[in-house]
Amino acid sequence: MTDYQHLHQDLIDRCKNGDDRAFQSLYKLYAKAMYNVSFRITAREEDAQDAVQESFISAYRNIQHYRGDSSFGAWIKRIVVNRSINIIRTKKAELWPEDERFDIEEQEAPEVYKEDMTVERIRMAIMNLPDGYRSVVSLYLLEGYDHEEIATILGISESTSKSQLNRAKARLREQLTMKV
Repeated sequence: MTDYQHLHQDLIDRCKNGDDRAFQSLYKLYAKAMYNVSFRITAREEDAQDAVQESFISAYRNIQHYRGDSSFGAWIKRIVVNRSINIIRTKKAELWPEDERFDIEEQEAPEVYKEDMTVERIRMAIMNLPDGYRSVVSLYLLEGYDHEEIATILGISESTSKSQLNRAKARLREQLTMKV
């Protein structure tokens, strides 16, 4: 196995040698992007801030365990995603039961006028999804995880991940086809 040569390897090496300033530099480089990842999952500013702060504290405490087989950004992102999901879980958000009777088949999307479709409108529609739907949509569409990875992260089956995505898409279609 070859180690991943990271763009900021010098900072990582300095962190492993106890240089707090180097870790502050890594924080400044990655905090905003990690906040965006967390916010897409939690949809709450305070929760995203907490997830990022707790994730960087964990990374600081465990920097010696960073093996370098992926980029530091991918490593910290995995911590942020897991912490964001844990925050949702601790708030007792339900990830809908695995009841296949409610699966929604893929449908052809109704025609939507392009001028009504703005990035902000789509972002708000995603943020208005229930936690379980939003988590799966964020992990699948925005973060690029596959259903097997999502199932592992969320502690659900792959079929539940797929049905949650289908339900979320149906809900988004409903929201986005309504006239503003």
